Amino acid sequence: MNNDVVKNKLKENGYKLTTQRRAVLNVILDRKGEHLSPEEIYDSVKIKYPEIGLATVYRTLILFEQLGIVYKLNFDDGCSRYELNSGTADHHHHHLICLGCGKVIEVKLDLLENLEQEIEKQLKFKIVDHNVKFFGYCSDCQNKS
Repeated sequence: MNNDVVKNKLKENGYKLTTQRRAVLNVILDRKGEHLSPEEIYDSVKIKYPEIGLATVYRTLILFEQLGIVYKLNFDDGCSRYELNSGTADHHHHHLICLGCGKVIEVKLDLLENLEQEIEKQLKFKIVDHNVKFFGYCSDCQNKS
């Protein structure tokens, strides 16, 4: 997803790509693959745009989530995180969350496809999405002990 795609998505829904929205988007694009909290996005945006407020960042993220531009993630650490919607229909990926340093690592493998098919078949339950989180210690934190 790039500025033009987002601009079109906003326009289709009656919104403009304002300077503030573009600034938030640029941070998300520049740090693609990271799982950023609103505060981390705000800290990056205010370097170039010191007049922007944290509330503006929150409102922008809510709008971007509603329009499918970003995904909101919850890693059970008390704060929401956001990542760019890659635009692929196959968004399934899983996350490794380090209990030592808080690092989040994406696992692109989706090994649950067979399990999903079996659940759908046996229980007649149509699965549309799933979310898996693994908690443990990254190699850096393991080496500290």
